[in-house]
Amino acid sequence: MAAVRRWSEGMSSDNIKGLVLAISSSLFIGASFIVKKKGLKKAGASGVRAGVGGYSYLLEPLWWFGMITMVVGEIANFAAYAFAPAILVTPLGALSIIISAVLAHIILREKLHTFGILGCALCVVGSTTIVLHAPQERQIESVTEVWDLATEPGFLFYTALVLTAVFTLIFHFVPQYGQTHIMVYIGVCSLVGSISVMSVKALGIALKLTFSGMNQLLYPQTWAFTLVVASCVITQMNYLNKALDTFNTAVVSPIYYVMFTSLTILASVIMFKVISSH
Repeated sequence: MAAVRRWSEGMSSDNIKGLVLAISSSLFIGASFIVKKKGLKKAGASGVRAGVGGYSYLLEPLWWFGMITMVVGEIANFAAYAFAPAILVTPLGALSIIISAVLAHIILREKLHTFGILGCALCVVGSTTIVLHAPQERQIESVTEVWDLATEPGFLFYTALVLTAVFTLIFHFVPQYGQTHIMVYIGVCSLVGSISVMSVKALGIALKLTFSGMNQLLYPQTWAFTLVVASCVITQMNYLNKALDTFNTAVVSPIYYVMFTSLTILASVIMFKVISSH
C-alpha cells in the first residue's frame, strides 16, 4: 500500500489522464479481439481465410464492427501516449488480455486452461510492478525534439535491427512456418508495433502541443511520423488478422501482449532514456 500511495502522490494530472485513457483503451481492444475473431470465422466459412492470404473479411460487417471497436480503443491509447510515458501506458494493456481471454472462453468456446489463467495472472502482476515503478519521462517541448531523439545512433540501430528482423520473418519464415508457428505472425506484429508506438507517441505530443497553441503541423517531422504510424498500423493489422484466423484468441492475445510490451519498453528506454534512478 505504501508503494501505491507514493506512486499516486507522484502522479501528475497528465499521467492520471493517460492512465484513465489507457484503461479505457484496454477495455475496447480486449473486446475487439473477440468480435474480429468471430468476423474472421464467419468470412472464412464463405471465402478465402485470412490465415492463408484471403481478404474476404473486408466484406464482413461483423469484422468491421470489431475493427471500429479496436479503432476506438487505439484512439484512446493514442491520446494516452500524449499524456503519459510509453513505459506507463503500454503495460496497462494487460487488462485487454484478461478481457479477451475471458470472452474467448465464454463466447468463442476457446478453453482457458490452468496455465492460461496463470499466464494472465503473471501478465497483470508484471504490468502492475512496471506501472508502480515507472520512471518519469523527460518533458518534450516540440516534435523536432522527438525527431532528434529518434535519429540518435542508438535508436537508429534498434530500428535497423527491427526492420531486418521483420523483413526476414515476412519473406523467409511466413511462407514456410506462418500456419504452424504462432511466433512468426506475432513476431512481425510486435516488432513493427514497438516502432509504431514511438511514432504514435511523437504524433500524440505534436497534436497535444498544436491544440495548446504551438502549431506542430508546420514541421515536416510531424508528417514523417504520421507516415510511419500509417505504415506500421497497416502491417500490424494484416498480420494480426492472420494470427487470429490461424490460432486461438486466448493464445494469440497474451503472447502478442508480452512480446509487444517487452519490445515497446525496450524501444522507449533506448529512445527516451527512461531508466529509473531508484
